[in-house]
Amino acid sequence: MEFTKMEGLGNDYVYVDARRFPVEDPVALSIRVSDRHTGIGSDGLILIDGSAVADFRMRIFNADGSEARMCGNGARCVGKYVYDKGLTARTELTLETGAGIRTLRLEPGADGKISSVTVDMGPYAVDGNLQIVEAEGRVFAGTAVSVGNPHFVVFGDRDFPDEIARYGRALECHPLFPDRANVEFACLVAPGLIRMRVWERGSGMTMACGTGACATAVAATLKGLVSGECIVRMDGGDLRVLCDTEAGRVRMTGPAHTVFEGKMEVA
Repeated sequence: MEFTKMEGLGNDYVYVDARRFPVEDPVALSIRVSDRHTGIGSDGLILIDGSAVADFRMRIFNADGSEARMCGNGARCVGKYVYDKGLTARTELTLETGAGIRTLRLEPGADGKISSVTVDMGPYAVDGNLQIVEAEGRVFAGTAVSVGNPHFVVFGDRDFPDEIARYGRALECHPLFPDRANVEFACLVAPGLIRMRVWERGSGMTMACGTGACATAVAATLKGLVSGECIVRMDGGDLRVLCDTEAGRVRMTGPAHTVFEGKMEVA
């Protein structure tokens, strides 16, 4: 099986063209390839396939084998994958995901390869009440936001270098979130600039999360901390995110990179 390892702001996945290399057991394969000691090393596996309702289809499997409905960094990398490999010549694409169809705008660089992708993440949904959650003996007040997958966003007045590692798993698996949740700790560090750290359900701490950045921007906008487009800065780098409260939609723009390609035997 041929594969391509790609990353968006350090959020790395193994990408496989499932039309050429059908995967019978993506759960087991994701666990295998994600292992950073005995596998390729990644936050999960993304399968690229044909679609009856969009240009392409994306399926996302986390490092623990669980299937995710949406991945923002993954969607950007899929856009780069299909364009750079000549599977499409278009720079406006539709992508079928578990959370619905998403629209991608691809931006070629000077070398003709895609360097940046804008993803219309579609509508978002917010729980109307501030959620109070107790985990590991500590109480957190956060905003529950869905951008195709569930997020719990906690804002504070400073960065959270240690808390996300200590409380992330407990918050992810809290009974309040029956499908588990991605967890973001964030703070406003300058006008229009948010610092965020993320714990992704099924993968743990990652360097970046596209849907998490979008959920954080939505929460910040509703809190009045930002207005219009903002920058969400994560361990892996920055994403530009626009929360349109009138339309109830969110859009993000960021980089996508190919790390390396290879082949592996699949039993």
